[in-house]
Amino acid sequence: MEIIQNVFNPETLQGLWETTSPWLLSHGPKILGILLGAYLFNKFGHLFIGKAIRKAIVGDSFLTKQAERKREDTLIHVFSGTFKIVVWVMAVLMIISEFGIAIGPIIAAAGIVGVAFGFGAQYLIRDMIAGLFIILENQYRIGDVVELTGASGEVEKISLRTTIIRDLNGAVHHIPNGEIKKAVNKTKDFARVNLNIGISYDANIEKVIKVVNDIGAKMFQDKEWSKKLNEAPEFVKITNFDDSAVEIRIKAEVKPQEQWGVAAELRKRIKVTFDKEGIEIPYPQRVIHQVK
Repeated sequence: MEIIQNVFNPETLQGLWETTSPWLLSHGPKILGILLGAYLFNKFGHLFIGKAIRKAIVGDSFLTKQAERKREDTLIHVFSGTFKIVVWVMAVLMIISEFGIAIGPIIAAAGIVGVAFGFGAQYLIRDMIAGLFIILENQYRIGDVVELTGASGEVEKISLRTTIIRDLNGAVHHIPNGEIKKAVNKTKDFARVNLNIGISYDANIEKVIKVVNDIGAKMFQDKEWSKKLNEAPEFVKITNFDDSAVEIRIKAEVKPQEQWGVAAELRKRIKVTFDKEGIEIPYPQRVIHQVK
């Protein structure tokens, strides 16, 4: 109790004020100015970064406006966060200097720590830089089907450090961005169906071409499938003469992520129509001679 009474003694408080008031009157306004300046600088910097990124990002026909805005928001968050850290670190150093503490040794020590951290976390830094370029260059987005370092699947999450994809079996792959040497995006802008089918050597090729093109035209006119197709599936060429079949190719340009469903429907329609038209889809056959 005596200690508390001594601390809050009027004479003690007056002596403390007389000692600190010159410093507060001299340095206090500067410290308040630094804090206010850092706050305003960070506020206006965030607005400037937001406007600059929204103007700099080129629109993508594949993305909806909502998806494009999410991409822009991600970039704004990354750059604004970095800018905020830089501004407040500088503000703290300036305030420390107002207390009469030399900031030179602090900066030198921070540089040494930064070098040590850089050596220890070089892979982390590499991953983050690679992730930043992936986002900036719009190489792939959440929802795209991609192939990365031997793994294929749908992108579930992208961060500066890793990309997470889920394959057809449901397995989740966490891939460090720095290890991605080649990214194959299978669903950007549009996709193509290239379907190879074997027909009998006895089939009339002109009839086959007409039947295939009719199938494609009817499918393109179908309300359900016309939304998924950019063009009608059509006969392209004879690709090969196999042992038991003439191989033909049918192609179509489709909306992103629709190539698998379109290919399955096209196979079904071809099988049904070929059966009606008497066009044989051959399969390997073996004749066995039994010795009597």
